[in-house]
Amino acid sequence: MPTTLPPPARRRRALRTDEVPRDAVCLVVIDERAPRLAPFASLPQLLRAGDLVVVNDAATLPASLRARTATGAELELRIVGPIEASALSTVVLGAGDHRTRTEDRPPPPPLAPGEVVTVETVRGGAGAPEVVFEATVRSAAGRLVRLAVRLDEERLWRAIYAAGSPVQYAHRHATLPLWSVQTVYAARPWASEMPSAGRPLTWEVLLALRRAGVEIASLTHAAGLSSIGDAELDRVLLPMPERYELPQRTIDAITATRRRGGRVIAIGTTVVRALEAAAQDGELRAGSGIASLRLGPGTRPQVVDGLVSGLHVPGESHYELLQAFASRSRLDRALGLAAEVGLSGHELGDACLILRDRAG
Repeated sequence: MPTTLPPPARRRRALRTDEVPRDAVCLVVIDERAPRLAPFASLPQLLRAGDLVVVNDAATLPASLRARTATGAELELRIVGPIEASALSTVVLGAGDHRTRTEDRPPPPPLAPGEVVTVETVRGGAGAPEVVFEATVRSAAGRLVRLAVRLDEERLWRAIYAAGSPVQYAHRHATLPLWSVQTVYAARPWASEMPSAGRPLTWEVLLALRRAGVEIASLTHAAGLSSIGDAELDRVLLPMPERYELPQRTIDAITATRRRGGRVIAIGTTVVRALEAAAQDGELRAGSGIASLRLGPGTRPQVVDGLVSGLHVPGESHYELLQAFASRSRLDRALGLAAEVGLSGHELGDACLILRDRAG
């Protein structure tokens, strides 16, 4: 099998932050053995016939909007969660663009209820900005601002796709087009940022999973922002409460997997949050809900036995969630291996597969 593992000459001490092509992603396997490396394409061989893979089929929104206050101050609005009726929940950043890291962007000017902001676009990437729509501040709590839009729902959707772009990342010189931050199975546009653990799940890998006897099911979870531009608030607020929808067919697939002794493997932390939130009363229930629980070292997952995730480091909210599946020492050994061979820890980087002993 062709390998995507980096050669020894690329050994480094820290995770890279650049983008890795979907078909070149490397997996760090974390289980009861010493951490080891494998091409992502070998995922079907790392799982067992009878296992179930659950994916988040939320499509990525063009969640970044260029805006301006009535006094002319520049803003970036980042949509948080699904769009409902003619209302938008947003995180507001100060002036600047993606070439400055989110955490280094200046704070936005204060916004008060009743204030009007204007969403703009620049046709063709040059020239004077054009007004796309206006929105009125309904409520504001620091960077978290809810807006009422003077458009019906259909026109609002059209306006967002006309004016918006996907959330961008400072390590990239060129801007990301919307198609490049979608999984191959993306459906409803609910995600503020890409449910990136599913990015390397190409059709070739998905078909190989089915040929290996691994079942596939889906749910929809409104994957949120990876940062709101304030390190202290990130630690306190992230991950934010996020909407999910769990179909009965996925619950049926989980039940059948348990009966045959298979494992439930979540593709991404959003899938973990949705399934564990839906099982808080001890029984999985179909339908919509809000995932507000924070998983961490003291959590014993009820539904999920394994997880495919990006490479997250201490200090990130997702690193805390990973400790529900593996000890900190085991995670740190795996991160050390990833750093030694020069893997990328960015949203568009390499990945890990964590498998836990359900009886342990």
